[in-house]
Amino acid sequence: MEKGSNGLRERLLARLPKPENLAAYQEETASLLAKHEKAIWWDKWSFRILSYCAMALWFLCASDWGQTLAHRASVGLWSAFGLMLIGAVSTGLQYFINRSKVEILKEVKQVQLQVLELQASLRRDDEV
Repeated sequence: MEKGSNGLRERLLARLPKPENLAAYQEETASLLAKHEKAIWWDKWSFRILSYCAMALWFLCASDWGQTLAHRASVGLWSAFGLMLIGAVSTGLQYFINRSKVEILKEVKQVQLQVLELQASLRRDDEV
């Protein structure tokens, strides 16, 4: 059991960037976080649009105008509302999960950058 955990530890430590590459790693991290923020932005707006469409269909189905339609059209409206509601809920869950992932990623990257800055300053102190 101990051998397996040491192997995993070594692989994880091997993936860490070197303190000499701190500026490049900061740029890479900034671009990665910007890409994730853009994806979250699209998730948030698709959730909002689907939610507004589901609300509009709900009001249409529940209104007097929706009740005066033929029974078949009314069933179609309720089916569309159900599908829109399922889409809005699943998109909302996706948005909240992805937002949480990106917040955790930001925290981890911030800690990594702090560790790299500390390692770089320690190496500079050792060289002097």
